Amino acid sequence: MFIEIDFNSDEALYLQLRNQIILGIATSQFQEGDSLPSVRQLADTIGINMHTVNKAYTVLKQEGFVKVDRRKGAIIAIDIDRIRTMEELRKDLQVILAKSSCKNITRDEIHALIDEIYEDYGGLK
Repeated sequence: MFIEIDFNSDEALYLQLRNQIILGIATSQFQEGDSLPSVRQLADTIGINMHTVNKAYTVLKQEGFVKVDRRKGAIIAIDIDRIRTMEELRKDLQVILAKSSCKNITRDEIHALIDEIYEDYGGLK
């Protein structure tokens, strides 16, 4: 498992870790059912506090990307409620598209950008 943390970034370390794990899921680096390293192991590997790793795992659990098993630890579980996710995506996209419209970015440019990003994640359809 390769996690890259930027200690000079303004973004919180737990969010960087969360985002790296989500990107790992999207790029098939992590699969459904894979176990993540223990909090202690990952903290030691990356060189961050265990509480930071625990916070990232907690957020991932709340967002439906992992489940926590007392015996196996954090496990990739992509059983996100699709309807809830679509509603959240709609809200986020409304703001993003409004900002894009204000900057005169066209629908075709938006679609091309989305296609480019989806290609990065294995051409999800």
